[in-house]
Amino acid sequence: MMNGMLLQNEMLWLIKLVISFIIVLGAYKCFGKTGLFIWIPISMFIASVEVMVLVKLFGLHASLGNIPYASAFLVTDILSEKYGEKEAKKAIWIGFFTNIVIAFMINFALLFVPEADGAEMHSNLKSIFGLFPRFMIVGLISYAISQHIDIYLYKILKEKFPKHLWIRNNGSTMVSQLVDNVLFTTLAFTGIFSFEVMFEIFLSTYILKWIVAAMDTPFLYLATKMDSKKSLC
Repeated sequence: MMNGMLLQNEMLWLIKLVISFIIVLGAYKCFGKTGLFIWIPISMFIASVEVMVLVKLFGLHASLGNIPYASAFLVTDILSEKYGEKEAKKAIWIGFFTNIVIAFMINFALLFVPEADGAEMHSNLKSIFGLFPRFMIVGLISYAISQHIDIYLYKILKEKFPKHLWIRNNGSTMVSQLVDNVLFTTLAFTGIFSFEVMFEIFLSTYILKWIVAAMDTPFLYLATKMDSKKSLC
């Protein structure tokens, strides 16, 4: 029974990963470059909520937030590849601004005293978003730093390996995700989980991000073949 549940988690994780990449390409095909800008704040918000959900994946403790968060790196790699460093950095700051506004507005709303009929719902929201500001702030810090590293490394690797898209995609993402993982795990989970659990989350998350980086490469190749000027929407 337990092995079946774990296998179910892993299958769902892989399905969720592929769906996320398909959504990225769909947003790009439908809305062009704007679709990529839209996905950044969406993925960051989902990641900030799902990071609070721990599951067993491949025998390790893992946070569900690694898929939507890692998909943001696919987006900035597409922007770096097709539109340059400036547009990729613009996407970072769009996500940064959007999520600061979301965190502020949600927590401001929780300051209101609810009516009796809405007290349970208010309590549920508070339990979900009670740790949200911490995860959001830590996520934004690690996100901004690691994404700038990703864009910088992508530019360097593109100059050195102009004919090898997979090298610059995987190389930049894997290094920047290591920095992100160290920052986020340390700042977000200290005082919440034991060191052993924190290390397991760090290890599993980084391994999963390696898998994500490898699996997003075909989608990056597909994105480079798309003509964003012929958008569907």
